[in-house]
Amino acid sequence: MKFSELNLKPEILKAIKRAGFEEATPIQAQTIPLALSGKDVIGQAQTGTGKTAAFGLPILQNLEKQHDTIQAIIIEPTRELAIQTQEELYRLGRDENARVQVVYGGADIRRQIRALKQTPAVLVGTPGRLLDHLKRGTIDISNVKTIVLDEADEMLDMGFIQDIESILKYASSKHQTLLFSATMPKPIMRISEKFMHNPDIVQIKGKELTANLIDQYFVRAKENEKFDILCRLIDVQNPALAVVFGRTKRRVDELTRGLQARGYNAAGIHGDLSQNKRMSVLKRFRKGQLDILVATDVAARGLDISGVSHVYNYDIPQDPDSYVHRIGRTGRAGQNGMSVTFVTPNEIGYMKEIEKLTRKQMMPLRPPSDEEAFKGQLSAANKKVVELLEGDLSKYTDGASKLLDDYSAVDLVAALLKDLSKDSESIKVKITPEKPLPFKGKHGSHRGNRRSNRSHSSHNRNHNSNRRNSNSRGGKRKSNHEFVIKKK
Repeated sequence: MKFSELNLKPEILKAIKRAGFEEATPIQAQTIPLALSGKDVIGQAQTGTGKTAAFGLPILQNLEKQHDTIQAIIIEPTRELAIQTQEELYRLGRDENARVQVVYGGADIRRQIRALKQTPAVLVGTPGRLLDHLKRGTIDISNVKTIVLDEADEMLDMGFIQDIESILKYASSKHQTLLFSATMPKPIMRISEKFMHNPDIVQIKGKELTANLIDQYFVRAKENEKFDILCRLIDVQNPALAVVFGRTKRRVDELTRGLQARGYNAAGIHGDLSQNKRMSVLKRFRKGQLDILVATDVAARGLDISGVSHVYNYDIPQDPDSYVHRIGRTGRAGQNGMSVTFVTPNEIGYMKEIEKLTRKQMMPLRPPSDEEAFKGQLSAANKKVVELLEGDLSKYTDGASKLLDDYSAVDLVAALLKDLSKDSESIKVKITPEKPLPFKGKHGSHRGNRRSNRSHSSHNRNHNSNRRNSNSRGGKRKSNHEFVIKKK
């Protein structure tokens, strides 16, 4: 379905065309007409399927410019996603002169309060900071017409459900609610029953939810083999942009430094980095100034980055839903992508659980040999030489002629290729082993799994409660982990 068939204003259609969009995605085509009619909607779709436009376009269409009140609030789980949503709505609503503002923890609340005095029509924010403003009386959502709960399952995982319920109590009971989530666990359904009025459910079919455009592979490897295999895979596959997922902040730090030591253009993000540092890394990655982003699940949740060709799960996620979110970084906007998951012998049970959720079997992938990796490095170096030849070389021809008097052309080119290639064999990197996931056998105890999940959820709530408090007060936590790299 084309956007022109959705009864949108000419100004909005102009912004859509400027953004390069022509046809609506399934979630957009089904959600936009319902939202425009004022109905409550539950949309089940993973990140990267166009949910921002699915709820953003109806909001922009229905704004009443003569009213100097907040008419819509959008609740996002992370600062990064809140910022991205604000930026996209600003672009789509620019011709409508829509005032869109974002608030999130970790930023100067006094500056936010000053900006809020100009009353945005649309307010995007994280749960903790929105609730903080409501308690201070610096925002009034009693006249809000639409409330969006985006990435609701992520907010559940991060312990924000109570905050969301508190926020919703500040709003009028007459507002429209749009809820989007990749999965629909019972707590999310309870929120819909409590705060929504006869919602229409838009559910993306299984094949669309499980990312059919993503080729999913797994590599069986011992813990101490994974880093060298990762490097060889990168050399052979030569990803345009890649995201590497690690289970812990220490893991992300070590992987980042290890990749940098071997000559890869990589940087990492996790919750202990300052907001400015995280945004700086993400900005470089979006612009193509970085080749590899290393991230924890929390830091990468909701990231909307186009052009990611490969996702490497250095650590398999304990939660199958996290796998769906991870691989959703690639295979976007109709482009093919690839995911590679490292699986240790005792993690096969977790891989099987993932395959049940995605309804797609991961294909085994043989680790590349050192010789294949070297050919990949050489191929990448050759491309760099060709790119160098496209520039103006006139200033260097005299120097080149003198070198040719003393050395053969083959030796000179070989030296250049050696310099441009990654001589990773001479750099030994030791990645600290992580505690393995609990063994999940073929006939694992369901009760045991529930107990493990309860413990995991409790940990998430405690961890993210501290994280929220830290964000709202601008505080930072320190990591006691140390990185180990050995060079020879």
